[in-house]
Amino acid sequence: MTTVTASAPTSVAVAEGHRPSFGRLMLSEWTKIRSVRSTIWSLAVLVVLTLVFTALFMQMGIANWDKSSPSQQAEMRLDPTGTILGSGILLSQLAVCVLGVMAIASEYSTGMIRASLLAVPRRVPVLAAKGAVFGLLVLAVGELTAFSSFFIGAPILDSKAPVAIGDPGVLRAVAGCGLYLSLLGLFALAVGAIIRHTAASITVVIGFVLVITPMAGLLPGSVGKHIHAYLPTEAGFMITQQHARAGDLLGPWQGLGVLALWTAVLLVVAAALLRRRDA
Repeated sequence: MTTVTASAPTSVAVAEGHRPSFGRLMLSEWTKIRSVRSTIWSLAVLVVLTLVFTALFMQMGIANWDKSSPSQQAEMRLDPTGTILGSGILLSQLAVCVLGVMAIASEYSTGMIRASLLAVPRRVPVLAAKGAVFGLLVLAVGELTAFSSFFIGAPILDSKAPVAIGDPGVLRAVAGCGLYLSLLGLFALAVGAIIRHTAASITVVIGFVLVITPMAGLLPGSVGKHIHAYLPTEAGFMITQQHARAGDLLGPWQGLGVLALWTAVLLVVAAALLRRRDA
């Protein structure tokens, strides 16, 4: 019911003999997203849980400060912003990956994608509008989560690892966290558009984030180090670090650029397959 209603603007445009504008397509996709209460509630719960986990992990870090090793203390003092953002980002990125897949794969599972593609025979604008709306939504939620996490975690760490939003690299790291989550969401959306099966797509994306990337870090030698550094989530996460660390192969913006390139390639593949395959 939701999808049919959301597709109404484009359907009317076709019936009247007009090609729907990209703005109308984005409005249709926005109607779909905000009409599905589970998506809105999932994002709201994501923000709340991320902030709760950030506060808990920071409190635990301070409580166990004297028990931690000198190297751990030094790393936290060197990059308190990365410590704050990293404490809750795992939950955020997993939720964004699932939502990114469901944003398109669920329409294939229910068959509702046919209504949108019938209204827009060229098809690619549908994918572009869906990606634009979802990416902007995740960007807004990601920035809200990142800045809120920082302003919760910074006062807790102040006695051991003081940090302020005006310190070098802090604003870039916090704002970059929202960009990272947005690109990761589009990465997952592209995988969902390619595979077109919700469970299989989620398995692939989560497996890539939680299994393949950590295992690549165990590969020996320089080749293994480069493979690990250029994987999408490992590279993109560099943007959340306040300062470069010893042995980093990529800088913050270079890492985000690698994630953006992975995402762009997958979206191009998804668009090509969308034009060639039946819905």
